[in-house]
Amino acid sequence: MDVLGIIPARFASTRFPGKPLTDINGKTMIRRVYEQASASGLSEVIVATDDDRIYNHVLEFGGKAVMTAEHHQSGSDRCFEAYKLFDKPYEYIINIQGDEPFIKPEQIDLVASCFNHPNTQLATLVKKITSEEELFNVNAPKVVLSNTGDALYFSRQAIPYCRNVPQDIWHKQHTYYKHIGIYGYRADILEQITQLPPSALELAESLEQLRWLENGFKITTALTEFETIGIDSPEDLEKVRDLFS
Repeated sequence: MDVLGIIPARFASTRFPGKPLTDINGKTMIRRVYEQASASGLSEVIVATDDDRIYNHVLEFGGKAVMTAEHHQSGSDRCFEAYKLFDKPYEYIINIQGDEPFIKPEQIDLVASCFNHPNTQLATLVKKITSEEELFNVNAPKVVLSNTGDALYFSRQAIPYCRNVPQDIWHKQHTYYKHIGIYGYRADILEQITQLPPSALELAESLEQLRWLENGFKITTALTEFETIGIDSPEDLEKVRDLFS
């Protein structure tokens, strides 16, 4: 199965401008993500950026990159433009977050494996929640699953509500899942979802995947045991540097 990996990487960021080029123990963040993705079973990996500095840096370390527009509202939109610009007939595309330098190659392969089932349209990862802090962290989206492993709903709130149970033990009374933000798309489905306008649920929760569900698309999930470490701020970067040291 031929799968294209795309890493969206913008230079502009409200909380952390220039984040992809920040140094982490001798390598830039975007290089670390690229190397982790390249260690997976993906057929090819490219960086999709809107900035010459990122584009030139990727080429300098031997990677592949394409220049995309500045106006994209989501990583999925940037991925689709990059796919069209790359102009190779891949049937499946994996969107790898550009701010997760510790992404495991096994996680990327797990998302790709979801497309072994011919009915899979979109795919992502989930991880069991094991603490009250994680369950009620609004920056860690949760996902409710069907019996077949498809996503029913994503929310920043803890769902479902455990009636008559103290909140500090909800995670012990029910199996909750955290969403891990890596996406797989069938190429034709990616084209369709990028044509959709923002939906009411998406705007309410600020989660683009709700647009897909609200429009009738199915999101297949796979369970991972690995945690991901995203870097959204300079403070997060310091924590990551501490892990290296």
